[in-house]
Amino acid sequence: MHSFPDHLLKGHANFMAGRYAREKDRIRDLAAEGQNPTTMIIACCDSRAAPEMIFDAGPGELFVLRNVANLVPTYQPDGGQHGTSAAIEFAVKALNIANVVVMGHGRCGGIKAALNPDSKPLDSGDFIGKWMSMLGGLPDQIVQNELMTPAERQTALERISIRNSIRNLRTFPYVAALEAEGKIAVHGAWFDISTGELWIMNSSGDFIRPDF
Repeated sequence: MHSFPDHLLKGHANFMAGRYAREKDRIRDLAAEGQNPTTMIIACCDSRAAPEMIFDAGPGELFVLRNVANLVPTYQPDGGQHGTSAAIEFAVKALNIANVVVMGHGRCGGIKAALNPDSKPLDSGDFIGKWMSMLGGLPDQIVQNELMTPAERQTALERISIRNSIRNLRTFPYVAALEAEGKIAVHGAWFDISTGELWIMNSSGDFIRPDF
């Protein structure tokens, strides 16, 4: 049996001596009383785009769901096992989340794979390819634009994918109903890994850098 990664043990020791020591009262309250976040972040698995880091969030502040390329499927109560849909259901129905943010990021590997469907799958199961097929014909529409550079195509699909996930999120009946009642707000955001900039989607669907 392999030994547990040393850098993780050292990291936990630093956590106990640092952040836990500073915030132990809050952490213990969360353990006793349960979580009560007001915001759900649907983000990518990419290790460079951690929502807690990007939003400087403390324990219990964010309910975070991460999957490949921050995709949201349509509402499909078909008896299958749907991890993303289950997390959305819990956040909205059990935690009464007030804000849902779909956050994509630059240099996303899942989006890159969607733009290069002819590349060899990482494994015979091709779970990534099947997952990214959720985007339908959107990658083909981007690839056909020969005037765009590869980097421009990637950024374009990363942002279009966020809009598509928001559209899918609104197929969940309870999300649509709560949004119509003004009890939940759905947002889009895109994080630039290289610069640290956050772009947010406005009411027109355009991505803008907010003024602080």
